[in-house]
Amino acid sequence: MTASDDGAWVSLFSGGKDSAWALYRAVERGLDVRRLVTVHPAGDSYMYHVPATDLTALAAESVGIPLVDVEPEDFDADAATDSGAQGDAELEPLEAALRDLDAELDGGVAGVIAGAVESEYQTGRIEGMCERLGCDLFAPLWREDPRELATAMLEAGFEIVIVQVAAYGLDESWLGRTIDEAALADLEDLHEEYGVHLLGEGGEFETLVVDGPQMDRRIDLEYETEWDGTRGRLRITDARLA
Repeated sequence: MTASDDGAWVSLFSGGKDSAWALYRAVERGLDVRRLVTVHPAGDSYMYHVPATDLTALAAESVGIPLVDVEPEDFDADAATDSGAQGDAELEPLEAALRDLDAELDGGVAGVIAGAVESEYQTGRIEGMCERLGCDLFAPLWREDPRELATAMLEAGFEIVIVQVAAYGLDESWLGRTIDEAALADLEDLHEEYGVHLLGEGGEFETLVVDGPQMDRRIDLEYETEWDGTRGRLRITDARLA
């Protein structure tokens, strides 16, 4: 997945580690990133990161790039014939937003930045969307080694907090835990024992980047934990830029 160095770039942004790393790599490369785009799913989603997307406005303010929020209409998963149909339907409001940006931005949209790692389901649809829009796709995490990616994020100064867990082996103690070398070692053990993906690519956990080299100010969080015995999440009670 190559990238053009000319024109306006739009970064798909959830506030999680993968999209934040893709944005960081794009800026590092010198791409002209003029907008961040966050899709706020109405419920469970095949295509998008769901938890804590309401905090992307704070993250975008800290990064210093204007944010576009996409609020899709409620999508009835039961009306889809299969997961593929749901994924296609979930992509439609994002594609419409990018078409609007293509008309709005000087020179149009040259490319889209995505934090895809291994999901053919998501990446194939984003590639197809970019082809229809006539723009490039920059996906710097695609099929990279998970351990090397995680190490690179930490070495760059990313502070990554786990905001949701849903996998055997991940208990309530992981909620609010910062990913550091000790956490990565524990995740490697869980990968060996239970198959937990080191980056949570299978939905085992979700994250929020609260600080990093592209952010002017850290996001300070106050939260409570919600745990149902097998899965849980952080319920953010307050969030502000330090």
